[in-house]
Amino acid sequence: MNPSATSPVPAKDAMGMDYEPVYAEDNAPKQPKILFYRNPMNPSVTSPVPAKDNMGMDYLPVYADEEDKTDESAGEVKIDAATVQNIGVRTAFAKKTLLSHVVRAVGRVAYDEERIVRLHPKTEGWIETLHADKTGEQVRKNQELLSIYSPQLVASQQEYVLAINNLKVLEKSPIEDIRRGAEELVKSSRERLKLLDVPEHQLHELTDSRSIKKSLHIHTPADGIVINIGAREGQYVTPETELYMIADLSKVWVYAEIYEYELPWVKEGDPVDMQLAGIPGRTFKGHLTFIYPYAEAKTRTIKVRLAFDNPGLLLKPDMFAEVTILAGKQVDAIVIPSEAVVRSGAHTQVFVVRAPGKFEPRAVTVGLASNGDVSILQGLGVGEEVVTSAQFLIDSESKLNEATSKMMEPSATPASEPSRLQIEQGAHRHD
Repeated sequence: MNPSATSPVPAKDAMGMDYEPVYAEDNAPKQPKILFYRNPMNPSVTSPVPAKDNMGMDYLPVYADEEDKTDESAGEVKIDAATVQNIGVRTAFAKKTLLSHVVRAVGRVAYDEERIVRLHPKTEGWIETLHADKTGEQVRKNQELLSIYSPQLVASQQEYVLAINNLKVLEKSPIEDIRRGAEELVKSSRERLKLLDVPEHQLHELTDSRSIKKSLHIHTPADGIVINIGAREGQYVTPETELYMIADLSKVWVYAEIYEYELPWVKEGDPVDMQLAGIPGRTFKGHLTFIYPYAEAKTRTIKVRLAFDNPGLLLKPDMFAEVTILAGKQVDAIVIPSEAVVRSGAHTQVFVVRAPGKFEPRAVTVGLASNGDVSILQGLGVGEEVVTSAQFLIDSESKLNEATSKMMEPSATPASEPSRLQIEQGAHRHD
């Protein structure tokens, strides 16, 4: 009942209870080994012998069993089950799966540059009649657009008629070189009219009637919509004058901009869906045809070009649309939820569950991200459990533990050595 009362021989106390024997090995309590002493106010300052700080406070001993705890991972956190529940810790397992992505963006409908025709005259002259005189008008290939009077065209017709008449006279000549020369003259004068865009039907008419026409027709080389008219009736034009700009809208381009982090997902040929507010309930199917090799300086986005068929000419240039690029790229990788990743400066880490209530910080290398998941390239294995919520609270505790662990380590710098006064005080105290 009173351990301070002892007897060298067996005895009984006042209540008749036998004294308990104390054996030699029990009487020698194990003294843990003292490794060094640390400043109570600044753990980074240590001393190999007992000492006092400037405020007269004794240095605290650090024992060997405390040093053994450093075998644990730096920054490792231990939390009891009640605290884990209170702070709302949730976890998820790393799994290997196919990671895919869908890119959504806003697009702008534009002309297909490969289907735009700019029509210029091949000679100087005056516009006499303008048949297609309204912008937005739809024209068909070989349709007559205008008639032009050109002195050069009249002179070329005259040369052609003279060459035909000359060939008729000389075709029965016994001299072969004369016949061949007459034939070549007809051929070259006819070719000159073709190069000046004289239509084929007028050449036939000229050949048959040999009647020179004051004005010749210019026809459209392709189907399309008249986008611009550069001349009017009576106007003098030169080869520099753009008479018409005609665009074929049976196919259109759509320009969209994607963010830099989405660039690894997309490639040329990926299918694209497009919807427009002006055409409700209709989804247009197209594909990605080109990724521009530069980024936009102001928006830090990359422009891509999409191609769509345009039946019924419903898609009109400069309309805005919502596009969805169905990225065909898939990545077979180890995947965890994106919220499990803690980014701190240049470091990226996750907290791995080592045991119930025991969390270890681990540096990882992340790859592509999609739909709330991120792929892990290095640092994590399949089936490992990671923290997905409250990890910032755990991260704070981890950094505190890591800092404390570093401060507990004896420093080899001169600043960690005790002063002569501290050594003398420690020695005096030890005596």
